[in-house]
Amino acid sequence: MKNILVTGAAGDIGTRMRKLLKGVYPHIRWSDIKTPADLAPDEEFVAADLSKMEDVEKIVDGIDGIVHFGGFSVEGPWDTILQSNIVGTYNLFEAANRAGVKRVVFASSNHAMGFYPRNKRIGINMPVRPDSRYGISKAFGESVGAFYADKHGLRVTCLRIGNVGDAPIDQRRLAIWLKPEDLVQLIRIGLEHRDIQFEIFYGASNNAASWWDNSNAQRYGYHPIGRADDYREQATAAQAKLPPDPVGDKFQGGPFCTAEYDADRRS
Repeated sequence: MKNILVTGAAGDIGTRMRKLLKGVYPHIRWSDIKTPADLAPDEEFVAADLSKMEDVEKIVDGIDGIVHFGGFSVEGPWDTILQSNIVGTYNLFEAANRAGVKRVVFASSNHAMGFYPRNKRIGINMPVRPDSRYGISKAFGESVGAFYADKHGLRVTCLRIGNVGDAPIDQRRLAIWLKPEDLVQLIRIGLEHRDIQFEIFYGASNNAASWWDNSNAQRYGYHPIGRADDYREQATAAQAKLPPDPVGDKFQGGPFCTAEYDADRRS
């Protein structure tokens, strides 16, 4: 992997990765719909609207591997999710295939599985249960990745990312926290491991309270260094200041499950 494209360069995760991936690969091209405010002179940046195939074709040209963080990163109106996360993700995989890209690491999300209860431990083979339109788009992206892997031989890794941050900041994040350096480790497995064809990993650090069986990532050599338990006291204190959420506190997707929830009216 000599020439890497990373989309979503202006987002929080993209901003972190621009620091942590620097020097890891000989050439990294960064892209987003808007230019990052802190873009360094030695960083190659190409603006692109993922919903426009001609833009996507431009950014994948000459690329060996793609890390796809681009798109709309929270819940939103259907048309926004459709254009950014569904059309945009299809465009990226299709353009990658046409351009002869070898590997794609797709940033999926825990929200593709958000309606599993917190008392149920889940692995990668459980059916998707999205908690939002955003979660639907991530489940779609995983399916598109599988299609291009199986039909066209693109090597694809989907990362069901929990919450990337410096520390877990509440009770839910004690289960789903992902240390940025651990995300780098997962990206590198997806881009470099010789046996990858199509795989799904959970994007989580070494969290004692985790709801996810991440043995598949461990099988490929993932050894997270972050430990959510190191921050348990602070996260528990912060949780005590939050109002109760009868829906979100029950499900793994938290407030994404709560938004617009009205299933109880059918009881």
